[in-house]
Amino acid sequence: AQPDWLDVISDTEADIGSDLRWSCVASGKPRPTVRWLRDGQPLTSQSRIEVSGGELRFSKLVLEDSGMYQCVAENKHGTVYASAELTVQAFAPDFRLNPVKRLIPAARSGKVIIPCQPRAAPKATVLWTKGTELLVNSSRVTITADGTLILQNISKSDEGKYTCFAENFMGKANSTGILSVRDATKITLAPSSADINVGENLTLQCHASHDPTMDLTFTWSLDDFPIDFDKSEGHYRRASVKEAIGDLSISNAQLRHSGRYTCTAQTVVDSASESATLTVRGPPGPPGGVVVRDISDTSVQLSWSRGFDNHSPIARYLIEARTLLSNHWKQMRTNPINIEGNAETAQVVNLIPWMDYEFRVLASNILGIGEPSLPSIRIRTKEAAPTVAPSGLGGGGGAPNELIITWTPTQRDYQNGDGFGYIVSFRRKGSQAWLRARVPHAESLQFVYRNESIAPYTPFEVKIRAYNRKGEGPESLTAIVYSAEEEPKAAPYRVIAKSVLSSEMDVSWEPVEQGEMTGVLLGYEIRYWKDGDKEEAADRVRTAGLVTSAHVTGLNPNTDYHVSVRAYNRAGTGPPSPATNVTTTRPPPKRPPGNISWTFSGSTVSIKWDPVVAKADESVVTGYKMLYRQDSHSAPTLYLASKSQIDIPIPEDFTHAFVQIRVTGPGGDGTPAEVHILRNSGTSMMVEDSGMRPAPHVMVVTTNSLLMVALISSLEL
Repeated sequence: AQPDWLDVISDTEADIGSDLRWSCVASGKPRPTVRWLRDGQPLTSQSRIEVSGGELRFSKLVLEDSGMYQCVAENKHGTVYASAELTVQAFAPDFRLNPVKRLIPAARSGKVIIPCQPRAAPKATVLWTKGTELLVNSSRVTITADGTLILQNISKSDEGKYTCFAENFMGKANSTGILSVRDATKITLAPSSADINVGENLTLQCHASHDPTMDLTFTWSLDDFPIDFDKSEGHYRRASVKEAIGDLSISNAQLRHSGRYTCTAQTVVDSASESATLTVRGPPGPPGGVVVRDISDTSVQLSWSRGFDNHSPIARYLIEARTLLSNHWKQMRTNPINIEGNAETAQVVNLIPWMDYEFRVLASNILGIGEPSLPSIRIRTKEAAPTVAPSGLGGGGGAPNELIITWTPTQRDYQNGDGFGYIVSFRRKGSQAWLRARVPHAESLQFVYRNESIAPYTPFEVKIRAYNRKGEGPESLTAIVYSAEEEPKAAPYRVIAKSVLSSEMDVSWEPVEQGEMTGVLLGYEIRYWKDGDKEEAADRVRTAGLVTSAHVTGLNPNTDYHVSVRAYNRAGTGPPSPATNVTTTRPPPKRPPGNISWTFSGSTVSIKWDPVVAKADESVVTGYKMLYRQDSHSAPTLYLASKSQIDIPIPEDFTHAFVQIRVTGPGGDGTPAEVHILRNSGTSMMVEDSGMRPAPHVMVVTTNSLLMVALISSLEL
């Protein structure tokens, strides 16, 4: 492969008289050779210049060393170049870019650092003076190798002018600053260490004195990390806006707020710090390393490692578990019942056999229950024979010569093992020998026994137990289950059908005797059909229980019907009763009362209307019904009248009323006429549209004191 640069030279400025080392490194196969050029000409080792492969070294640079340099890496596959310019500098010291600070504040008894950094090539020699006094190193004065002046344990006598003199062979320069001594910053009230509980509040005090000519600021840190008040989620805030008070308020303290708090009071010249330790006590941290061992069918042994007590001794441990059937963690019974705070193992008891479990441990102290441990690995308890009998044992029904036994399938947490199923035991009531049948699969919910010798509705004693591959469980209590029923053999009698309205009838009958039933009577079925129709087309109405009457609706008016009644049970319906006949009444007149008028007399309103005469195909009119309402919100009052006139009592403050009038008779109630009565100033009254329905007919009647509009509608009472 052709050469490829790994490290190359770059443009460089260097002081005259200094040393310089350049390096070029290239990769390739075969390994490339590296040579050097200056201003395009080959460069070899000389008195101050050493060329060694990819390295070029200069000793005591001179101005003539300035130029353009290249390193060349080459092998048989190719050549690569890298270039850089070397500039050798030489100039007198210059303070224009970095003069000595003109005013230098310093704190009494403190320390001040005054840099002297002129631009010079070669590096300048530096001297410091205070006024006209030349400064030299002493117990309080230090001049570092780079020319920086450090004064310690400063007093008022150190005030004055300080001048830095810099010189090289190119020339010299100086720069002066004035040192001003200020009062030192001191912590006057330091924070105190404290213990609090999780959720409590605390204020750490910090007061300071300082030179009044300078600004004072306070900062706080926790375990040497600065506190950012804007990101503290409201837990930290400054307790005072006064300049000399830097108190820190801690709200709703949490465990993470424990640690070493440092208050720093700072000016531009010095600072002072004091620290205090805050201990936040809380519920224990989560235990670790939960391990499950000694797994049996109903117990396991748990062990764990102790977590942090969070500054309050652990009093006891709790153990929780969850199964695959529920994501809910539940506290478990243990041995010992109460697990002391110094324990690291306990037995969990009363577990369900053949069940998958996860466990976790929680520690508690006087401040509460802590966070739970991580869940243990999932384990499965060992199998055991069932310990609970199946529930919901019953049955009945089915086809002739069948005994159907049913139960509620056993849930997963009661199966206790694989290969789960049921053992059903049954015998005819009064016999001695039990028959047994095994029904596999946990989801099974019935067993059907067929035998031609089984008579209808024969009582059987039935028991059930569960089994799995570990054995059989306990047997249930004995239940009585009847074999399949037979349809009723007897029919109801003395059936009476009576027309009630034009579309309704009442039917009654004498019941069948229970002794004539080979099953449980569920009720009766009424069949009715029009004269001329076949019974197969009959409409049907069923009753439930032992009632012996029924109300049938939806009939056609003035129609002959045949009616029969049958008993029914789960096996079907029995034979019909002898049919009886009934004729529904003619319908009520369709025409509503008309020509309605009324007059007021003291506390009574007298309402009259034209009598309604039934047509030949309508039932006779036996009277009238009137529904009276004082307003749309009040309860209506029903009045009955045998003639076409009625008097209604009214209150003294009567203003209006709603009235409906309709005919009634054997065929039912007819179409209503509705009127709305209004009285104006006691001299006239008006009946207006009620707004309830469009009126097919409007009649206006006028008297010397009354204006009336009667709206005839088809509104029902």
